[in-house]
Amino acid sequence: MRCPFCQNEDTQVKDSRPTEDGAAIRRRRQCDKCGSRFTTFERVQLRDLVVLKRSGRRVPFDRDKLARSLAIALRKRPIEQDQIEQMISGIVRKLESTGESEVPSEIIGEMVMEALHRLDSVAYVRYASVYKDFTEASDFADFIEEAEKSPTRKGGD
Repeated sequence: MRCPFCQNEDTQVKDSRPTEDGAAIRRRRQCDKCGSRFTTFERVQLRDLVVLKRSGRRVPFDRDKLARSLAIALRKRPIEQDQIEQMISGIVRKLESTGESEVPSEIIGEMVMEALHRLDSVAYVRYASVYKDFTEASDFADFIEEAEKSPTRKGGD
């Protein structure tokens, strides 16, 4: 593994442990040249996924992009990072297990919406406001009214 600080290709693994309920391995590494320490994650990838955008474009699936969009929706919410990682891993596993190499962006968006709806109602509405392209305050009100009726919502949120 290349050192992100000095680009040296010789690094040593100092510690390894499973994370995300065993779906990934977290490794602490140290560079032999500059002595810097950094963390890497190793995950199983069943297939290369391609996202089919609404515009018709095809782009490689980017787990980090999914994580960034969830981080925005979950900003300042009482959700642990492990819960977010488990959610992301679950979505990726579902996508990989479909057997399809091309996945419409709408499918990913709906999976994220479903997961957020179960986890945190505020993050769910935040994500929906972007995903569903809310343009007026009434869009929020209509969406929240529908969300309150939905059986997927967990209690106490």
